[in-house]
Amino acid sequence: MSLPHEDERRRLLAAYDVQLREQAEMSGATSHDRDGPLWRGKFGARGFVSYRSLEGLTGQALDDLIARTLEHYTADPTITSAEWKTRGHDQPANLPERLREHGFQPEEPETVMVGEARHLAWPVTLPSGVRVRRIDDQPDPLPDVTRAAHTQSRVFGFLFRPEELMRRLERGQGQTELWIAEAADEVVCVGRLDIVPGTEFAGLWGGGTLPEWRGQGIYRALTAARAQSALGRGVRYLHSDSTDASRPILERSGLRPVTTTTPYVWERP
Repeated sequence: MSLPHEDERRRLLAAYDVQLREQAEMSGATSHDRDGPLWRGKFGARGFVSYRSLEGLTGQALDDLIARTLEHYTADPTITSAEWKTRGHDQPANLPERLREHGFQPEEPETVMVGEARHLAWPVTLPSGVRVRRIDDQPDPLPDVTRAAHTQSRVFGFLFRPEELMRRLERGQGQTELWIAEAADEVVCVGRLDIVPGTEFAGLWGGGTLPEWRGQGIYRALTAARAQSALGRGVRYLHSDSTDASRPILERSGLRPVTTTTPYVWERP
Protein backbone atom coordinates (compact mmCIF):
# COMPACT_ATOMS: atom_id res chain seq x y z
CA MET A 1 0.00 0.00 0.00
CA SER A 2 1.40 3.40 -0.95
CA LEU A 3 1.97 6.06 1.68
CA PRO A 4 0.11 9.38 1.67
CA HIS A 5 2.14 12.00 -0.19
CA GLU A 6 3.32 13.88 2.92
CA ASP A 7 4.36 10.68 4.72
CA GLU A 8 6.23 9.57 1.60
CA ARG A 9 7.95 12.95 1.32
CA ARG A 10 9.10 12.76 4.94
CA ARG A 11 10.40 9.21 4.47
CA LEU A 12 12.37 10.19 1.37
CA LEU A 13 13.68 13.37 3.00
CA ALA A 14 14.87 11.40 6.03
CA ALA A 15 16.77 8.97 3.77
CA TYR A 16 18.26 11.92 1.88
CA ASP A 17 19.41 13.70 5.06
CA VAL A 18 20.92 10.59 6.63
CA GLN A 19 22.63 9.15 3.56
CA LEU A 20 23.52 12.06 1.26
CA ARG A 21 24.90 14.76 3.54
CA GLU A 22 28.15 15.14 5.48
CA GLN A 23 30.68 12.48 4.46
CA ALA A 24 28.77 11.41 1.34
CA GLU A 25 29.23 14.90 -0.12
CA MET A 26 32.99 14.63 0.36
CA SER A 27 33.24 11.84 -2.21
CA GLY A 28 35.81 12.92 -4.80
CA ALA A 29 37.30 15.64 -2.59
CA THR A 30 41.06 16.14 -2.81
CA SER A 31 40.97 16.71 0.97
CA HIS A 32 38.49 17.40 3.76
CA ASP A 33 38.39 18.17 7.46
CA ARG A 34 35.86 18.83 10.24
CA ASP A 35 34.81 21.83 12.32
CA GLY A 36 32.00 20.96 14.71
CA PRO A 37 28.97 19.92 12.65
CA LEU A 38 30.63 20.95 9.36
CA TRP A 39 32.50 18.86 6.82
CA ARG A 40 34.81 21.19 4.85
CA GLY A 41 35.95 19.78 1.53
CA LYS A 42 38.39 20.90 -1.12
CA PHE A 43 37.65 19.96 -4.71
CA GLY A 44 40.58 21.34 -6.66
CA ALA A 45 40.20 25.12 -6.53
CA ARG A 46 36.68 24.94 -5.05
CA GLY A 47 35.68 24.63 -1.42
CA PHE A 48 32.46 22.91 -0.37
CA VAL A 49 30.67 22.84 3.01
CA SER A 50 28.39 19.99 4.07
CA TYR A 51 26.48 19.24 7.27
CA ARG A 52 23.38 17.36 8.35
CA SER A 53 21.99 19.74 10.95
CA LEU A 54 22.85 23.07 12.57
CA GLU A 55 19.74 23.04 14.74
CA GLY A 56 20.32 24.80 18.04
CA LEU A 57 23.28 26.78 16.69
CA THR A 58 22.31 30.48 16.83
CA GLY A 59 23.64 33.95 17.49
CA GLN A 60 27.37 34.42 18.01
CA ALA A 61 28.08 30.69 17.83
CA LEU A 62 26.64 30.54 14.30
CA ASP A 63 28.49 33.69 13.23
CA ASP A 64 31.75 32.31 14.62
CA LEU A 65 31.32 29.04 12.71
CA ILE A 66 30.69 30.88 9.43
CA ALA A 67 33.64 33.21 10.06
CA ARG A 68 35.99 30.27 10.77
CA THR A 69 34.83 28.56 7.60
CA LEU A 70 35.53 31.65 5.52
CA GLU A 71 38.94 32.03 7.16
CA HIS A 72 39.69 28.36 6.43
CA TYR A 73 39.17 28.86 2.70
CA THR A 74 40.66 32.35 2.36
CA ALA A 75 43.85 31.09 4.05
CA ASP A 76 44.34 28.59 1.20
CA PRO A 77 45.58 30.55 -1.85
CA THR A 78 44.64 27.70 -4.20
CA ILE A 79 40.93 28.10 -3.35
CA THR A 80 39.11 30.52 -5.68
CA SER A 81 35.54 29.93 -4.46
CA ALA A 82 33.64 28.11 -1.72
CA GLU A 83 30.05 26.86 -1.64
CA TRP A 84 27.87 26.48 1.45
CA LYS A 85 24.95 24.39 0.24
CA THR A 86 21.76 25.16 2.18
CA ARG A 87 18.47 23.25 2.14
CA GLY A 88 15.04 24.78 2.56
CA HIS A 89 14.15 22.69 5.63
CA ASP A 90 17.37 23.48 7.51
CA GLN A 91 17.50 25.26 10.83
CA PRO A 92 18.26 27.90 11.96
CA ALA A 93 15.93 29.80 9.63
CA ASN A 94 18.19 32.85 9.56
CA LEU A 95 21.20 30.92 8.20
CA PRO A 96 20.88 32.46 4.71
CA GLU A 97 20.87 35.96 6.23
CA ARG A 98 23.97 35.19 8.29
CA LEU A 99 25.78 33.75 5.25
CA ARG A 100 25.08 36.91 3.24
CA GLU A 101 26.42 39.02 6.10
CA HIS A 102 29.70 37.12 5.78
CA GLY A 103 29.97 37.59 2.02
CA PHE A 104 28.36 34.42 0.68
CA GLN A 105 26.00 35.20 -2.22
CA PRO A 106 22.97 33.05 -3.14
CA GLU A 107 22.68 31.36 -6.51
CA GLU A 108 19.43 30.15 -8.08
CA PRO A 109 17.44 27.77 -5.86
CA GLU A 110 16.62 24.30 -7.15
CA THR A 111 14.20 21.59 -6.07
CA VAL A 112 15.60 18.42 -4.48
CA MET A 113 13.86 15.44 -6.08
CA VAL A 114 14.07 11.94 -4.55
CA GLY A 115 12.35 8.66 -5.38
CA GLU A 116 12.62 4.92 -5.79
CA ALA A 117 14.70 4.02 -8.85
CA ARG A 118 12.16 1.35 -9.82
CA HIS A 119 9.55 4.03 -10.47
CA LEU A 120 11.71 5.57 -13.21
CA ALA A 121 12.93 2.40 -14.89
CA TRP A 122 10.00 1.86 -17.25
CA PRO A 123 10.87 1.78 -20.98
CA VAL A 124 10.10 4.94 -22.97
CA THR A 125 9.44 4.98 -26.71
CA LEU A 126 12.05 7.02 -28.56
CA PRO A 127 11.52 9.02 -31.77
CA SER A 128 12.50 7.19 -34.92
CA GLY A 129 16.26 7.18 -35.46
CA VAL A 130 17.18 8.10 -31.86
CA ARG A 131 19.08 5.69 -29.63
CA VAL A 132 20.30 5.86 -26.03
CA ARG A 133 23.61 4.43 -24.88
CA ARG A 134 26.24 4.65 -22.16
CA ILE A 135 29.58 6.02 -23.42
CA ASP A 136 32.04 5.90 -20.49
CA ASP A 137 32.49 2.10 -20.53
CA GLN A 138 34.33 1.79 -23.87
CA PRO A 139 38.09 1.46 -24.50
CA ASP A 140 38.41 5.08 -25.70
CA PRO A 141 35.49 7.22 -24.53
CA LEU A 142 37.12 10.57 -25.41
CA PRO A 143 35.56 11.04 -28.90
CA ASP A 144 32.04 10.48 -27.55
CA VAL A 145 32.76 12.50 -24.40
CA THR A 146 33.89 15.38 -26.63
CA ARG A 147 30.60 15.20 -28.56
CA ALA A 148 28.66 15.08 -25.27
CA ALA A 149 30.51 18.12 -23.91
CA HIS A 150 29.72 20.07 -27.09
CA THR A 151 26.01 19.29 -26.66
CA GLN A 152 26.03 20.27 -22.98
CA SER A 153 27.67 23.57 -23.92
CA ARG A 154 24.86 24.26 -26.37
CA VAL A 155 22.15 23.23 -23.88
CA PHE A 156 23.40 25.17 -20.85
CA GLY A 157 24.99 28.15 -22.56
CA PHE A 158 28.45 27.86 -21.05
CA LEU A 159 31.54 25.85 -21.93
CA PHE A 160 31.81 22.20 -20.93
CA ARG A 161 35.35 20.92 -21.46
CA PRO A 162 35.75 17.27 -22.50
CA GLU A 163 38.97 16.97 -20.49
CA GLU A 164 37.07 17.97 -17.34
CA LEU A 165 34.39 15.36 -18.05
CA MET A 166 37.14 12.77 -18.57
CA ARG A 167 38.73 13.69 -15.23
CA ARG A 168 35.33 13.34 -13.53
CA LEU A 169 34.92 9.88 -15.03
CA GLU A 170 38.42 8.88 -13.94
CA ARG A 171 37.87 10.15 -10.40
CA GLY A 172 34.59 8.23 -10.29
CA GLN A 173 36.44 4.94 -10.75
CA GLY A 174 33.45 3.29 -12.38
CA GLN A 175 30.90 4.94 -10.07
CA THR A 176 30.12 7.68 -12.64
CA GLU A 177 28.30 6.79 -15.85
CA LEU A 178 27.82 9.13 -18.83
CA TRP A 179 24.82 8.54 -21.09
CA ILE A 180 23.77 10.11 -24.38
CA ALA A 181 20.86 10.05 -26.80
CA GLU A 182 21.92 10.49 -30.41
CA ALA A 183 20.30 10.85 -33.83
CA ALA A 184 22.63 9.90 -36.66
CA ASP A 185 25.94 11.60 -35.72
CA GLU A 186 24.40 14.25 -33.44
CA VAL A 187 24.25 13.96 -29.66
CA VAL A 188 20.86 15.44 -28.75
CA CYS A 189 20.68 14.70 -25.00
CA VAL A 190 23.23 14.03 -22.24
CA GLY A 191 23.04 12.93 -18.60
CA ARG A 192 25.20 11.44 -15.84
CA LEU A 193 24.51 8.79 -13.23
CA ASP A 194 26.67 9.11 -10.10
CA ILE A 195 26.60 6.18 -7.69
CA VAL A 196 27.07 7.37 -4.09
CA PRO A 197 29.33 4.79 -2.40
CA GLY A 198 28.15 3.43 0.93
CA THR A 199 24.54 4.51 0.39
CA GLU A 200 21.37 3.33 -1.34
CA PHE A 201 21.50 6.37 -3.65
CA ALA A 202 22.65 7.46 -7.07
CA GLY A 203 22.36 10.97 -8.49
CA LEU A 204 20.98 12.15 -11.83
CA TRP A 205 23.15 15.06 -12.99
CA GLY A 206 24.04 17.16 -16.01
CA GLY A 207 20.87 16.26 -17.91
CA GLY A 208 19.85 18.37 -20.86
CA THR A 209 18.33 18.14 -24.34
CA LEU A 210 18.93 20.36 -27.36
CA PRO A 211 15.99 22.78 -27.75
CA GLU A 212 14.93 21.47 -31.15
CA TRP A 213 14.64 17.91 -29.75
CA ARG A 214 12.62 18.68 -26.62
CA GLY A 215 9.09 17.48 -26.00
CA GLN A 216 9.63 14.06 -27.61
CA GLY A 217 10.34 11.95 -24.53
CA ILE A 218 14.11 11.79 -25.07
CA TYR A 219 15.07 13.11 -21.63
CA ARG A 220 12.58 10.70 -20.02
CA ALA A 221 14.12 7.83 -22.00
CA LEU A 222 17.63 8.82 -20.90
CA THR A 223 16.41 9.01 -17.30
CA ALA A 224 14.79 5.56 -17.59
CA ALA A 225 18.00 4.06 -18.97
CA ARG A 226 20.01 5.50 -16.08
CA ALA A 227 17.41 4.22 -13.59
CA GLN A 228 17.63 0.73 -15.08
CA SER A 229 21.42 0.84 -14.82
CA ALA A 230 21.18 2.03 -11.20
CA LEU A 231 18.84 -0.82 -10.29
CA GLY A 232 21.28 -3.27 -11.84
CA ARG A 233 23.95 -1.91 -9.50
CA GLY A 234 21.85 -2.35 -6.37
CA VAL A 235 20.70 1.28 -6.06
CA ARG A 236 17.35 1.88 -4.37
CA TYR A 237 16.91 5.67 -4.56
CA LEU A 238 17.62 8.33 -7.19
CA HIS A 239 18.01 12.03 -6.43
CA SER A 240 18.49 15.20 -8.43
CA ASP A 241 18.74 18.94 -7.84
CA SER A 242 16.25 20.08 -10.46
CA THR A 243 15.59 23.29 -12.33
CA ASP A 244 12.06 24.38 -13.15
CA ALA A 245 12.57 22.80 -16.61
CA SER A 246 13.55 19.31 -15.44
CA ARG A 247 11.40 19.06 -12.30
CA PRO A 248 8.08 18.32 -14.11
CA ILE A 249 9.71 15.55 -16.16
CA LEU A 250 11.22 13.87 -13.12
CA GLU A 251 8.01 14.29 -11.15
CA ARG A 252 5.99 12.60 -13.89
CA SER A 253 8.60 9.83 -13.90
CA GLY A 254 8.18 9.16 -10.18
CA LEU A 255 10.52 11.40 -8.18
CA ARG A 256 9.07 13.56 -5.41
CA PRO A 257 10.04 17.11 -4.38
CA VAL A 258 11.29 16.83 -0.79
CA THR A 259 12.96 20.21 -0.17
CA THR A 260 14.83 23.00 -1.95
CA THR A 261 18.52 23.75 -2.15
CA THR A 262 20.26 27.09 -2.58
CA PRO A 263 24.03 27.34 -2.95
CA TYR A 264 25.64 30.26 -1.12
CA VAL A 265 28.97 31.02 -2.79
CA TRP A 266 32.00 33.04 -1.77
CA GLU A 267 34.32 34.15 -4.59
CA ARG A 268 37.87 35.25 -3.94
CA PRO A 269 38.17 38.95 -4.92
